[in-house]
Formats: sequence, C-alpha cells, structure tokens
Amino acid sequence: MARAAQGRGYDETLAAMSSLITRPEDPPAADPLTVDRTLWEVHFQDVLHYLKVLELEEPLSRLSVIHVAGTKGKGSTCAFVESMLRASGFRTGLFTSPHLFDIRERFRFNGVEVPKDIFLHHFWWCWDRLQADAGPEGKMPGFFRFLTILAIRMFTAEQVDVAILEVGLGGRLDATNVVRSPVVCGVASLGYDHMELLGNTLAMIAGEKAGIFKAGVPAFTVPQPKEAMDALLKRAKELSISLEIAPTLESYGVENVQLGLEGEHQQINAALAVALCISWACRSPPSDRIHQLQQEVARGGLPDSFLKGLASTKWPGRAEVVHDPSGRLSFYLDGAHSPESMEACANWFCSVVKAEKGGSLKGESNGTHCIEASSDVLLFNCMPKRDPQSLLPPIINTCMRTGVPLHMALFVPPYSSLISLDKRVPFNGATSDLSWQQTVQRHWESLLEGKLSELKNSTDCGGQQEGCIMGSSSAVVHSLPAALEWFRNCTSRHPHLRLQVLVTGSLYLVGDVLRLLKH
Repeated sequence: MARAAQGRGYDETLAAMSSLITRPEDPPAADPLTVDRTLWEVHFQDVLHYLKVLELEEPLSRLSVIHVAGTKGKGSTCAFVESMLRASGFRTGLFTSPHLFDIRERFRFNGVEVPKDIFLHHFWWCWDRLQADAGPEGKMPGFFRFLTILAIRMFTAEQVDVAILEVGLGGRLDATNVVRSPVVCGVASLGYDHMELLGNTLAMIAGEKAGIFKAGVPAFTVPQPKEAMDALLKRAKELSISLEIAPTLESYGVENVQLGLEGEHQQINAALAVALCISWACRSPPSDRIHQLQQEVARGGLPDSFLKGLASTKWPGRAEVVHDPSGRLSFYLDGAHSPESMEACANWFCSVVKAEKGGSLKGESNGTHCIEASSDVLLFNCMPKRDPQSLLPPIINTCMRTGVPLHMALFVPPYSSLISLDKRVPFNGATSDLSWQQTVQRHWESLLEGKLSELKNSTDCGGQQEGCIMGSSSAVVHSLPAALEWFRNCTSRHPHLRLQVLVTGSLYLVGDVLRLLKH
C-alpha cells in the first residue's frame, strides 16, 4: 500500500531523531549508580505509557518475540536466529543496535533494512502522536526508547511471523523489556560492561540481564562464569522456569557446521541461536510451516534450513575483512568494546592473519609485488566511558601469545558526530580535542613496557620491525581520514611491506572506516 509522511523527507526525519540524542535527559549525579538507576526506572515506566498512547499494548501482546540479552555476542546470536528462521520460510523482523551507516539498519525485514517509505510512514505515525501527547513540556522518549517503540509499531503493523529483539543495555529496565510474553529468551556471554548502571560484579550484571526472564517462558544461555551463572539460575528458580545451556552444534550430530560469521566464539553464539529457534518452533501456534519445521527438528540433527541460515548469516562490522586493491593493505574490522569481546576479536584477527601470512612472509609473489615483510597495526578508538586499561591488555596479550604481535597502534578521535544521525556531515576531527586519545596512548605505551624486548626478538615479521619503518610504537592521528592516508602512504613508500590493520574498540569507529573505504 502507498505510504505517506505528509511531505516530510528523510533529512527532516534524521533531524527529528537527532533531537532525541541531544536532549539532556539525565542530569549529572553525585552518585551516578544510584541516581541513574532511579532515572532508568522512571524512563522504563515512561515507555509503558508511550505504548498505551500509541495503542500498541494489544498488538504487542500478539507479537511472537525472541528476546536476547548479553554482554557480547547477543547481536550475532540475533543475526543467526533471524537468518535461520528466514531460511525456514518465516517472515522475520530484527531489531538491533547500533547501526554502522544508516539508522534503518536497526530495523530489518527478512534480512533487509526497512525501506525508506515504510520507515518514514511509521516514524511520523509514532512521532506525531507522541508529540500530541507530550503537552507544553514537550516530553518525548529518549533516542533508544523511541527506536524500540518504533520497532514494535513496524513489526506489529507489518505482521511479521517472528520478531527478534536484541536488548540495548542490561535487560530488566531496557526498553525492549516492555515485551511481557516472549516465546523464548536467551542470554549470550556475560562480562563487565556498563558497570555504571548494571553494577560492579558479575552477579549484579547477570541479575540485570536475567530481568528479561518471564514466568512460563523457557530461557537458554551459554557457558558462563560461575558467579554469573548462579545469578541467572537464581532468577530462573524464582520464576519457576527452565534455564538450559544451549547444546553445542556438534551435539546435533553434524560436523563442521559452516557459519557465515568468522571467529571461534561464533560457535557459541550459533549454538544459542539454534536452541532459541528450536524452542520457538516448538512453542509457536500451529501452521503448515511450523509443523514442517517441528517434524524436521523431531528427526534429530539440524534442519537443512538451519544449516543454510547459519552459513548465510551476515553481520556487518563484526569479523569483517576489507582488502585494498594493492594487495598490501588490509583492514580487519570488529566492533568489540568489552574486555571479553576484545580477546575474541584478537583471537580471530590472529588466526586469519597467520593463515594469510603463510606465503607472503616467505617472499612469495602477491599480485605485482614481492612481499618481504608484514606488519600488524592497531587502529583504535573507544568512548571515554570505557576503560582502556581493561580493553587494551586482551589485545596485546593475545596477539603476543599467538605469535602475531602488534607493532604499532594509531589512536584517532571520532569521525562522525555522535549527536547527529546524518553521516554526510562528519565531525571535524582535525580541530577536535585529542586529550582522550593521548590518554589511551599513554596506557598503550605503559602496557607495552617490558614486552618490547619480546617484540624485538619476534621472528614473525621476517626480521623487519615495524619501528624501523614507521617510527614509534604508537601515535595519535588528528583524524580518521588522515590515519587511512598514513597507511596508504606507508605502503607506497615501502613497496615490499604489507600492512594488516586491526580496527576495533568501537562500532562507531568500524562504521566510519567501512564508510570511508567503501564509499
């Protein structure tokens, strides 16, 4: 059907949404943990009010939802779930965060970001009604809360067979937790993140994540640290529900299951996704497609559609590799931003690089060039609320341990504005304050003290050390485009060198690099 946004275009929509980011909702607090949690509770109750205003309560109660929380891997798990159920013939809706290029990436129908006309129609439908309800004070939902409401509106109005919702932050008070009766819940790997809101112990964090559990709804998780697992089990017992550890992929009698997402850690995420899909199929209302899937599951093994979905899963910015046409500059991008995900990211990077280095380090021909040396470099940025002292060691230690030491690190400021959704207007990194990047650099240099001798004695670089070619072991570069130009100039000046650049620390950084490389 034709959809209209009353003549309002996409630029006006982005401006309206950006206003929700810049609005100062949460005032500074002397005790952030206490005050922020209080405000968080208030904002969660506000979402319930907004649903009532939009008359979405009843449609939401009929929506078939798979709800996934976790510290790392929850987005990948959701992507696997969506791909498997889509391959099984179901109309899927997927809500995730954040986005890399366009806000519409957060809302996917059948694996494709929502078309602009549908997005604009539902956006202004929600916006106008909430504006009318806001009154003189103009109280509107915060950015993520509005996006969650918009996702619920789109998935219910477009009548998807199943909606997969990724928790934004925590679980208990996350906006997605307005779903009162999901079909099944999942908790991916847990670790330390967002401690200012979730608490400073794994038990507290796990307790918040377990807030998505509902009475009468089965839950699945992956192997967790004991402290976290105990907290999850405690909440499950309080609700008298089952909490199962997802069986491994091998337990289904299928060897060497091909996954569309790289990295050993994706085996765990895929196993959780399979368990969620099977549970969803077994608990969904009868239909011809549901009956067929149930029969395939009952026969044991993995349905062919699941194998197809696992193999075809795509998740941009996670374990993604982009090679420069020269063949001597490659970018390995992963939006890891917690200590645990940093270690997984580093393991993936090392395994891929070691496989690729096999021939080139021995002087074999690579295109039109003879590669005599290869250097591994880190391109890094993280938000100031992150702790670089906990993020950098897993990268350094894992790379050293696996024989792929990082020879240099470049630290850059944000490129895109974090308070505007219009990615066509980049943040002016050339004049930005670089004090945070210099702080991160100092942590890097401090962590490398005592390891430099190991680095110099490494034989993994064919005897040619990064420092001899590029100077010091780290640098702060005034902008992301300047850093990319630095890499290109380096390979241009040294025709026998190959650079392998690990880009991590923030999905925003990964998105900006991908945009600059591909557009």
